[in-house]
Amino acid sequence: MSGPAAGTGPRRLHVVACAHGTDNPEGRRLVNGLRADLAAVLAADGIDAVIHEAYVDVQDPRLEAVLAALPPGEDAIVAPLLLSEGFHTSVDIANAVATRAHTRTSAPLGPDPRMATVLAKRLAQAGHQPVDAVVLAAAGTRIEVGQQQAARMAAALAEELGLEVAVAYCSAAAPSVPDAVAALRAAGARRVGIASFLLAPGFFHDRLAGAGADYVTAALLPSVTIAKCVAGRLAEALAQGSSDTE
Repeated sequence: MSGPAAGTGPRRLHVVACAHGTDNPEGRRLVNGLRADLAAVLAADGIDAVIHEAYVDVQDPRLEAVLAALPPGEDAIVAPLLLSEGFHTSVDIANAVATRAHTRTSAPLGPDPRMATVLAKRLAQAGHQPVDAVVLAAAGTRIEVGQQQAARMAAALAEELGLEVAVAYCSAAAPSVPDAVAALRAAGARRVGIASFLLAPGFFHDRLAGAGADYVTAALLPSVTIAKCVAGRLAEALAQGSSDTE
């Protein structure tokens, strides 16, 4: 999926919107919708960009191949459609970016207070409030900074809701989502909801239904707010200076 966004600028910018990848058809549709929303947000900001589709796992085209196919000498930036730092950002994306000159990467999406608003909306849409406590279910990473980012997102959601929010992970880190739900019940919470801190339906989101909570929210997408978060990370990276890497 690629196409030019409206706007003007001295050099064309290639934005490689890189997601994890999923076998879930609805998840694929929603991530492609996020790319379309991102193109619209960038166009509204007057950024002349071409949006490219790429993945680090499961799906093609893979990030390395997309970067290799870009016109030499033209600026590119990889926008991770990922919610926190992890192996895919620190290794997969970083290594791919290092192979091409005039290329950089923006930060992953979280934490961002705007996402707390989206999560609160998803909880309200689930239609089973009130609850005594909420578990923020993140994908999970062994990288400490990624875990810290998820914890900060849980704190932002707690402030938004005025409720206790515990952070938990679908893989790679502790506590697991079922363990977090059980701990909240043991501490006296009668009704526990899971706020899915995942972009779209897929393997991890499907597993949340068996975690023992009273209900599970829908994933973050679709949401134009998420596209605005991506655009914000891009703006931060572009403001840092030259993308030349020789």
